[in-house]
Amino acid sequence: TQIIIVQPLRCCILVDRIINNTGRFANATLVRLSEYLSAGYKKGVRPVRNWRNCTMVAIDLMVYSILSVDEKNQVLTTYIWYSLYQEWTDEFLVWNPEDFDDVNQMSIPTANVWVPDILINEFVDVGKSPDIPYVYVTHYGLVRNYKPIQVVTACTLNIYNFPFDVQNCSLTFQSWLHTLNDIDLKLMRSAEELKVDKSVFMNQGEWELLHVLSKYKRFSLDNIDSYAEMKFNVVIRRRPLFYTVNLLLPSIFLMVMDLVGFYLPPDSGERVSFKITLLLGYSVFLIIVSDTLPATAIGTPLIGVYFVVCMALLVISLTETVLIVRLVHKQDLQPHVPQCGRGGGDSMERGLGGLSVVRDNTPPVMDNILHEISSIRGFLEKRDESRDIAKEWLQVGYVLDVLLFRVYLVAMLAYSITLGTLWSVWQYA
Repeated sequence: TQIIIVQPLRCCILVDRIINNTGRFANATLVRLSEYLSAGYKKGVRPVRNWRNCTMVAIDLMVYSILSVDEKNQVLTTYIWYSLYQEWTDEFLVWNPEDFDDVNQMSIPTANVWVPDILINEFVDVGKSPDIPYVYVTHYGLVRNYKPIQVVTACTLNIYNFPFDVQNCSLTFQSWLHTLNDIDLKLMRSAEELKVDKSVFMNQGEWELLHVLSKYKRFSLDNIDSYAEMKFNVVIRRRPLFYTVNLLLPSIFLMVMDLVGFYLPPDSGERVSFKITLLLGYSVFLIIVSDTLPATAIGTPLIGVYFVVCMALLVISLTETVLIVRLVHKQDLQPHVPQCGRGGGDSMERGLGGLSVVRDNTPPVMDNILHEISSIRGFLEKRDESRDIAKEWLQVGYVLDVLLFRVYLVAMLAYSITLGTLWSVWQYA
């Protein structure tokens, strides 16, 4: 008898506890509303009462940050707010606010409601994005899915104008499965508002956001079913200051020093060593900056061509210096400058001939003395002739050096002005 009495008491206590625990939520408005909305809700079914009605999904895009641009792999990594913004109407999530203490909107777990299968076509990798497990629902069924996401997308990057390049990368949103009869897309804001909005963009990195263009398009794959897509073109521009200071200015300084080297005398061996030192220094500079330049299989940036041309100019300058030095040295092996000779050889022959006539009428001792004098005279005349030849060729070397320097200077100025003009146009385009 005692056992029969004890068991019903325990059951009563357990039932009482369950009743008391349930009673805690008896007056919770949000709990009642959640139970009201979830009763009989099927999240796997498109939320329309008439299946012929199309679900209109409004999309908005706000770029928060440009994380990285991989020119080699043609990949753009952005951190964007996109709902991404998404909004659509769920006809099964509707209530009367007066029945629920004037509650006009509430958050619902995303896993419990129908969500359109809107994807980005250019996805190449799953980005690290914060998990937002809720959506907002208004009393008339408007569902807001505001979700920040890190997007890793493929993008055709044009690096020819590096570091003054402007990139245009697209983000194409579309339903992966539903046709236009089921899901259609539209912009949440006007295209002009979307284009100029930079309110959340972090503007301190390497890339500057110019604008975001949008375009709606309908397409068909089999000429039967049509699909809707919304394409956003994110236009960004690189800030060139870092590359100008670390790449262009050192190269310009070395080229200026190469011009200064022309003021060394052409008959001085120091000019050759100076030019060789500059060439070696520029080679080391190119090795250091090779990792900074973007490398792709599509093409070479113009700044790479600029460095190659600068190297070629340094080689031409060194070659010109070597030729000039070769021209003004070793004068004893060179003849007179054409049309500038003075007939020194004939004078020597006449002098030696005169001595030879005298030699026939003189004694042997005097003959030896005259022979020595004639040898000394011939040596002195030959030395004077060599000095004259050296002066003539040195003068020719100076003239050619000035001429080649002016040609080299004009070529370098034309090259610099052309590049500067092109980069200025691209920078402010």
